[in-house]
Amino acid sequence: MKFVLASNNKKKIVEMRRIIAALSPDSEILSLSDIGFSGDIVEDGETFRENAIIKASVPASLGYIGIADDSGICVDALGGRPGVYSARYSGMGDEANNEKLLYELRDVPDGERGAHYSCAIACVFPEKYGIAPVIAEGECHGRILREYRGAGGFGYDPLFYRDEEGCTFGELSPEEKDKVSHRGIALSRFAALIRPILKEIEENEA
Repeated sequence: MKFVLASNNKKKIVEMRRIIAALSPDSEILSLSDIGFSGDIVEDGETFRENAIIKASVPASLGYIGIADDSGICVDALGGRPGVYSARYSGMGDEANNEKLLYELRDVPDGERGAHYSCAIACVFPEKYGIAPVIAEGECHGRILREYRGAGGFGYDPLFYRDEEGCTFGELSPEEKDKVSHRGIALSRFAALIRPILKEIEENEA
């Protein structure tokens, strides 16, 4: 079965391909560039679910089964910000995003720096299948440190600390992160939902 990941974030594509391959080894996972799509996708939804559907609908409109995630970090002391604006929080990329977050939390005590990563995965099918979008979500809770730790992962990972692992996401190996991350949790739930649907499609097309 072929899927198209509706993302232009290279690090996110690598992570999602790795997790999906582990959940569904027989899947062929393409990127937007693989199908010749180079346009911009306007993510104007108000929730992670809405943005995931918006993105996954693009390859679906071109005849492919589209998969997309929308994810971000929600900080308690900031009323849930940056949330859906996580990737464009500063408008200048990961490092500037992290620096802005640290600045906004500069006066927040250590005991009040709770945060969680949230992820929504959506699969949108071409119209010919007559199948409603499949959506799964996952969360991972931790707190924001005052300094960077680790060079792994991407986004806010070097600042996102979890007591359970005793380190930041930036210090975990990719495989360790996949087991506990918001995206890994969401994709695991997604796999359970999508397997019977794909089986039915394959049987109908046999």
